[in-house]
Amino acid sequence: MLPLLPIATTADEADRAATIAVLPVGSFEQHGSHLPLATDTMIACVLATEIARRYDLLLLPPITVACSHEHVGWVGTVSISSATLHAVIADIAASLENGGIRRILIVNAHGGNYVLSNIVQEASIVEPRMALFPGRDDWRSIREAVGCDETDPYRDMHAGELETSILLYALPEVVRSSFRDTDHDANHRPHLLSLGMRGYTPSGVIGRPSTATADKGKAIIEGLVDLARPFVEILAPVKDPG
Repeated sequence: MLPLLPIATTADEADRAATIAVLPVGSFEQHGSHLPLATDTMIACVLATEIARRYDLLLLPPITVACSHEHVGWVGTVSISSATLHAVIADIAASLENGGIRRILIVNAHGGNYVLSNIVQEASIVEPRMALFPGRDDWRSIREAVGCDETDPYRDMHAGELETSILLYALPEVVRSSFRDTDHDANHRPHLLSLGMRGYTPSGVIGRPSTATADKGKAIIEGLVDLARPFVEILAPVKDPG
């Protein structure tokens, strides 16, 4: 299993002298019968680890519980309010600044964390202090580049091809074999905010995990690391020429 937590020492970070911290943000929510409750956190950690390695940044431990209110009613799902998530990130930013790091790249793997966009905007009023990655356009473009069966993030919304592929690649031992039999389409969800996921899927899945492969997952992570470059560069020049 890949390490999901940073293992650098304070001496390592003193030598690195990074000016940007990478903060993975996930969730703890149902992902059908085939993926763990911690799926979004695992994906955020895998991606953030590779971004930090490529661009020589300070890797932070993840925020593991976030805004998962649309998944209420499924056993195991835990949420915090958007105000709490805002406060936690503000405290992290203030603490980092005390140590000389003023910029944060937030790597988000849960679409329900809408407040992150506001947090980044508010932090960057005077100058770019935060960036948020990946966005919907990034998820769409990486699906197209990799050749996913479904390139629309709206259709492959939850516990589908993309998420299952990433974990088949990075943490295959956590994926249950039921991923081959849990496809569910729900491509018209006008009242998701009011009804939650329960209004559109009995299994918790929206997408087609049966089409997932480890090769797709590997290509997705590698491609996203490349796509992260301009988000890093808007905060500070990239050290690594790659």
